[in-house]
Amino acid sequence: MRFLLPIKLTDKLYALIKHHGVSMALSLTVVLAMLLHASNVLPLRFINQLENYSYDLRLNLLMPRTVDKRIVIVDIDEKSLAEQGRWPWGRNKLALMIDTLFVDYNINTLGFDVVFAEKDESSGLNTLKMMQDTLKNDAAFASAFSAIEPKLDYDQIFADSLKNRKVVLGYYFQTSGDNNRIGQLPAEIFSVDSFDSANLGFAKATGYGANLAVLQKNAFSAGHFNPEPDEDGITRKISVFIQYQQNYYESLALAVARAYLNTPVIEAKFASFGVGENYAGLESFKLGNKRVPVDGNIASLVPYRGAQGSFQYISASDVLNKKIPVATLKNKIVLVGTTAPGLMDLRSTPVQSNYPGVEVHANFISGILDNNLKQRPAFTNGIEFILIILAGLLLTFTLPHLNPLKASLLTLGVLGAILGINFASWQLLNLVLPIAASLLMISFIYLLNMSYGFFVESRAKRQLTGLFGQYVPPDLVAEMADNPEAINLKGESRDMTVLFSDVRGFTTISEGLDPAQLALLMNEFLSPMTKIIHEHRGTIDKYMGDAIMAFWGAPLPDEQHAQHALNAALQMQAATVKISEQFVKKGWPAIKMGFGLNTGNMVVGNMGSSFRMAYTVMGDSVNLGSRLESLTKNYGVDIIVSEYVKAQVADMVYRELDTVRVKGKDKPVTIYEPIGKLGYVSNVMLNQLSLYEQALKSYKHQHWDTAVKQFKMLDKSEPHALNAMYLTRIKQFKQTPPPKNWDGVFNYETK
Repeated sequence: MRFLLPIKLTDKLYALIKHHGVSMALSLTVVLAMLLHASNVLPLRFINQLENYSYDLRLNLLMPRTVDKRIVIVDIDEKSLAEQGRWPWGRNKLALMIDTLFVDYNINTLGFDVVFAEKDESSGLNTLKMMQDTLKNDAAFASAFSAIEPKLDYDQIFADSLKNRKVVLGYYFQTSGDNNRIGQLPAEIFSVDSFDSANLGFAKATGYGANLAVLQKNAFSAGHFNPEPDEDGITRKISVFIQYQQNYYESLALAVARAYLNTPVIEAKFASFGVGENYAGLESFKLGNKRVPVDGNIASLVPYRGAQGSFQYISASDVLNKKIPVATLKNKIVLVGTTAPGLMDLRSTPVQSNYPGVEVHANFISGILDNNLKQRPAFTNGIEFILIILAGLLLTFTLPHLNPLKASLLTLGVLGAILGINFASWQLLNLVLPIAASLLMISFIYLLNMSYGFFVESRAKRQLTGLFGQYVPPDLVAEMADNPEAINLKGESRDMTVLFSDVRGFTTISEGLDPAQLALLMNEFLSPMTKIIHEHRGTIDKYMGDAIMAFWGAPLPDEQHAQHALNAALQMQAATVKISEQFVKKGWPAIKMGFGLNTGNMVVGNMGSSFRMAYTVMGDSVNLGSRLESLTKNYGVDIIVSEYVKAQVADMVYRELDTVRVKGKDKPVTIYEPIGKLGYVSNVMLNQLSLYEQALKSYKHQHWDTAVKQFKMLDKSEPHALNAMYLTRIKQFKQTPPPKNWDGVFNYETK
């Protein structure tokens, strides 16, 4: 017994591959393609595009859409340009704004999403210096110039306003093209000697546009604000560090966050997989208790809070005019940037197509402060790889033998599991798992199986339906389509059960109805009878007027064909009573049916002529079934089964009716009436059957007088046509005794 299960499983697997090998091979090809993509052996660009789209979808669905009041954006907006003049403003005005922010509003940290790479010559100081050469001997001019020069050196005024304040300037790197070097870079955060590995993925700069040296010297720090759009032009991440020559420089958002956090030391954290502490995979940076995860390109995803307006905007002009309540800015992080369309600092983001660049930095700073930065480390590709294998193999080997409903439910279940894992990782672990390849694979496998089933397998099912649809229930046709090798249209010999049923007195019934009523009566009678036969896995052979011929055991083998046939007959018998009651209410005649069942060897197959073929059964066993139905009238019973049916359905109480030799058969057969299931027949009926068996035994032993007394006693307690038949037969035997070697068999000379 221990070896049977593996053998059965092997057989099922072989049958599955045999019938669904093509669809399974195609599904495995899809799985392999997705695995090659997930492992970066064969990256597919369109899947990367779908991955970006799915990331944007998740971000928009799950972002908090709240306002972070810790960060305020001082906006160089159109109102400011209208009230304060066109940009760039004089550095003296910017110095005034810085003084106002730190002195009057007591802000904590100030960041500029602006670069000051060129000198401010708007004061006219250079013109006065040129005049100085001409008037160098004019003492009055020299005295006046000496007094006014400090007031006209706007760059120095601006630089002085930066001193001893947490002001972070912005600048940019050139990562391709010209290698211009404008202004002065801030101090680097790391040098190349800071890392043992030379295989890190830092973006490398070829040049830069930084702030004037005098400004950088007096500023607290500076950070680059390079936009990092993906291939589709959408800004989803920023480069946390950029390499220039042998040094690494931090981003504006990181520099502002560090200033606000009182400049914690930055620690680089590497992924460790048992190959040394400094594995060539930089995973994150630590700022005290804050963590900034990075990907292979040392970039980090921007945790957008919502569309534009996730941070409070204040017009720069209102700050200069001191129109803002102190509480609005006190102890806050202030970022100076612009939303004015003409100043060209709008970016395409997942949350909005025209999004202020300054608010991108604000979102990232907010994420650092909340320790809420999403991460997409290298190991997420491994998780994706595993999920693709598990989901792909499950669907590949399961979908082919499921019906469309179950296949759809399974696919939805797998999709739900993948989405559930992904969304839980996003929300609970801040982990961004790839999802596009998995969803694409699941969709492809599902559609492939559905289309394959429709265009290929359904063709066989349609052929079977065309051939057997009128005879076999739909669910049996589906089984036949799944197991076509079990069907043999050619003639073959099988052990089967046949059922014949007939409406008694149908000629009289039909004579009392007009053709339309008769057609309606037949339809209302045959439809429920056919339904019962189908429910019990029977095959309709033919309708013969009011008669029905059905068989069990073909076209699909059925080990319980006798049981199913007898159950169908009993249910049809019960249904006839209800149908008859309905007919009487309609003014139609009541009906009564007789059923004959026989089990035996029969020839079954598609038989007929070149003009017409039919799937039917033939043989002596079939003929006997027909004869038994005819005998029901003689014995006053509704159902007669042969001894061969009784032998296969042992859980039934039977009444032995007779042993007969029907016309055309030499071999006698004992016939029975099924009474009910074992355990469900009343004691009264069992006692009656016991008395009947004694009377039948007396009859077969030719104890005529005793048999007469017993049958009369039975008929007195429960009148039955069977008792009257035997009393009549005994009377005849008394007058004309049977031969001395009589075996108790009654011969029927007519059909």
